[in-house]
Amino acid sequence: MQVAFYQSESEQPHPGRARAIIKAHPEVRELMVRNPWTALIALSIVVMQTAIAFGMGQLGFGYWWISLLIAFCVGAFGNHANYVIIHDATHNLIFRSPSWNKMVAIIADLPNLTPGAIGFRVYHLKHHSHQGDYEWDADLANHWEARLVGNSWWRKAIWLMLFPFFQVTRPPRLKAIKMWDRWFSINLACAVTYDVAIVYFCGWAGFLYLVFAFLFSIGLHPVGARWIQEHYTYDFDQETFSYYGPINGLALNMGYHNEHHDLPSISWNNLPKLRAMAPEFYNNLKYHSSWSRLLFQFVFDKRYSLYSRVERMRQKDVSNPTPQMTNDEAGNLDLSARPINF
Repeated sequence: MQVAFYQSESEQPHPGRARAIIKAHPEVRELMVRNPWTALIALSIVVMQTAIAFGMGQLGFGYWWISLLIAFCVGAFGNHANYVIIHDATHNLIFRSPSWNKMVAIIADLPNLTPGAIGFRVYHLKHHSHQGDYEWDADLANHWEARLVGNSWWRKAIWLMLFPFFQVTRPPRLKAIKMWDRWFSINLACAVTYDVAIVYFCGWAGFLYLVFAFLFSIGLHPVGARWIQEHYTYDFDQETFSYYGPINGLALNMGYHNEHHDLPSISWNNLPKLRAMAPEFYNNLKYHSSWSRLLFQFVFDKRYSLYSRVERMRQKDVSNPTPQMTNDEAGNLDLSARPINF
């Protein structure tokens, strides 16, 4: 099967929209303020997850099914909310000091059991500055990864379930990415210390609960559909999508993705206010209203694959002013642009 990312020659995903919003609504500048209370939310979630892990440790492995159920219904939402906080810390939207933001991200990362906060900070900022550039944007799947998964429903389900492991394979392909530094070492040391403490005080049964919560929080779960919602599409007239559904209340408004890409200096709590202030810029855009529905649609709709993304062509390579496929053959994948029914 030979497939390719849909390509566009424009350099930016939303050219000029941020400037237009500020020009039309200068009052949005008032939304560009940091929210230090976010750090308290992060700490509260860490305490909650640790307490649940301790409780599951007291119950033991015989109650693994309860652990799985709580991880799906509670832990996944808690860990995902802390991913959003790591995201805001990456943009320095919690404290003025970048170092303080990094420390909040590292603390929020503890229940994930892996040292991902600082690495995320590095490649996520590249995602904003080089969105859709295969050599700079780790949000794009590896070519081998996309070929491996194809549009098979069970492979897409496994890919979602193991999403964090696939993500780890992407940064090495990126240009000018330095992952190992002092802060990454601090992140690693804190993660290892927390993991050892969990095993010591909560036992392996408590550790298993956190593993379940970690996998659900960014994998085969309604909140895991957020990764699909943001930039996956088979309607290539629009590259970035928002989600306006009830889970935003638990996901700290992570669904407001068009708004975030337009003005990334606005913290999570003010993103709905941005949309309310500038409705003329967002009301005409397609959006998702259900992460659960999108999860099933991505897995079972053959029009969706890991190639259902826009990859931006370099200006020197542009010979045709219209977007085109890099390969003429797309195998049995239907990547044609068409309306998406939400």
